[in-house]
Amino acid sequence: MCGIHGIYRFDGLSVEPRMLSSMGDRIRHRGPDDEGSHVDGPCGIGMRRLSIIDLAGGHQPLSNADGTLWLVCNGEIYNFRELRSELQGKGYRFKTGSDSEVLLHLYDAEGDDFVLRLNGMFDFALWDARRRRLLIGRDRLGVKPLYVLQDWQRLAFASEAKALLALPGVSAELNREVVADYLHLGYVAAPGCIFKGIRKLPPATLLAVEDGEVREWRYWRLPEQIVSDLSESQWIERVQVQLDESVRMQMVSDVPIGAFLSGGVDSSAVVGLMARHSEQPIRTYAIGFSGGEAEALYNELPYARQVAKLFATNHREIVVQPDVVALLPKLLWHMDEPLSDTAFITTYLVSAFAREDVKVILSGVGGDELFGGYRRYLGGHYARRYRRWPGWLQRMASFAARRLPSDRHSGLLNNLRLAKGFMASAEMSSDERYRSYLQVLSRRHVSALLLEESAAGPSDSLARAFAAAGNEDELNRMFAVDAETQLPDDLLLLTDKMSMAVSLECRVPLLDHQLVELAAAMPAVIKVRDGRLKHLLKASLADLLPDEILNRKKRGFGTPMGAWLKRELAPLLKRLLAADVVQARGLFNQAVVNRLIADHQANRIDGTDILLAMMNLEIWSRIFLDRRDPADVAEELKSYVA
Repeated sequence: MCGIHGIYRFDGLSVEPRMLSSMGDRIRHRGPDDEGSHVDGPCGIGMRRLSIIDLAGGHQPLSNADGTLWLVCNGEIYNFRELRSELQGKGYRFKTGSDSEVLLHLYDAEGDDFVLRLNGMFDFALWDARRRRLLIGRDRLGVKPLYVLQDWQRLAFASEAKALLALPGVSAELNREVVADYLHLGYVAAPGCIFKGIRKLPPATLLAVEDGEVREWRYWRLPEQIVSDLSESQWIERVQVQLDESVRMQMVSDVPIGAFLSGGVDSSAVVGLMARHSEQPIRTYAIGFSGGEAEALYNELPYARQVAKLFATNHREIVVQPDVVALLPKLLWHMDEPLSDTAFITTYLVSAFAREDVKVILSGVGGDELFGGYRRYLGGHYARRYRRWPGWLQRMASFAARRLPSDRHSGLLNNLRLAKGFMASAEMSSDERYRSYLQVLSRRHVSALLLEESAAGPSDSLARAFAAAGNEDELNRMFAVDAETQLPDDLLLLTDKMSMAVSLECRVPLLDHQLVELAAAMPAVIKVRDGRLKHLLKASLADLLPDEILNRKKRGFGTPMGAWLKRELAPLLKRLLAADVVQARGLFNQAVVNRLIADHQANRIDGTDILLAMMNLEIWSRIFLDRRDPADVAEELKSYVA
């Protein structure tokens, strides 16, 4: 696990080693244990290393015996032992015990298709000196991020965008073309990036530079074919086997390892399966909030304790009242890009807590997407029931729903919020209904929010994802859209950035690509049955987890931010979105901003996500556009709520 970076010069001049050093210094937190670089004329590659496997011998860059192939790799290859044995049988000799070294010899043996043999999370850069060719790539699901900058002079890449800002002639500028999409979704989807001139390499993508030409292509996609001839019991058996294998493979490590434990189905399953494969108690980490009703809704510690007791883990938990004002600038610097998902705060806090003991952590991220765990997946189920109502009843329900209050941080008002959202989308097509569930703010309202000179641009990442999904099974079509957008560019991005901010490697066994392919082939009626989310997964775990864990009410892994914005963070919200601030940035229509704040305060809408999206964009702007130190920005924000 580390951070990688590099430069390829189109003008043929030699890369300056100090440029690689400057890039590496920006992402030292990703790899505090070691650093290295290799320059060969117009190509230079570098890394910062967090030592996980082969602590003494895994220094990068790695090279083959004759020095014609050079590699830097960020991540872990979980099937490296099997690949290593196979390659040794073909006569390849290994210098180290590192998992990354298999990429060098596998590329030599099989060419670009070698990535299809890898099971892992990774991004890499490989310099083929024989062909004078640079090849970079990213894992299938996009667990590890990779940013690219290309101009007439060079192509540069890095695990974090801030490393590219260290290059001469590169300055932080706002990419106005993605602002509308950011406000629509609460994050910037690949290949977009909030920095002008920088883009994200999409998941499952390779990029090659050879003879001054750049070629980019997709090497893997979710399978579209649904397997309809298996019984439920056969699906259960297949899922049980693959789940167990995925967790077992991802437990390989030469340093202490642990697991995040929320007490939800996914994290509990990971912990239970880890316990099967460990002779020592698993180390587990949980986080809760202290405070009132809103904080209590996000406090899952009792469930986590129950699972920890069941599997006799070495359990630690932390109860927090986070200093959000001080945290936001620091975390947004680490994130590189603003976002509206408050899980980035929770993930950072529990990562920092776990890093006191371990270097590697396993997470249950991805289970909801694979097996149908979100309430939004039930939209079609309830829409079909709704359409059976008499017309007069539908009209009455729709009229009443528009006047319902909304607040996700109160049990009753959250249910009303969900009902209001469903009624507003009941008559939409399945794709548009799903968009309505995913969006932070509708595209129509985004256009009203943005000033004319910053009007909504052409970018619509959801439309591209729907167009590429091509699956007639409605639930699996939703999964395909998630796998192209929210999963890599929100959940996985924040998981990577917030864990690596404290030099912690986070693995996601539920996103093992073989398990993903299995889940993608599963019919919707098997995944979600009669309105029961994760039906098949829960049936597969019935012998591992108790009913009260399998059937407990779901809560997101976030914070009660919406409640805080009405209380202790209200001064911060009003100051960050005050007329003078908004006018100076020149992005937003102040009247619309004021209306969103007022509607959120009055519970007419739950505006948590859009308000946080705008606040975080302003904080991000102060750090990157105004070139201010995050600590300095934090002191300024603290003065607003003093």
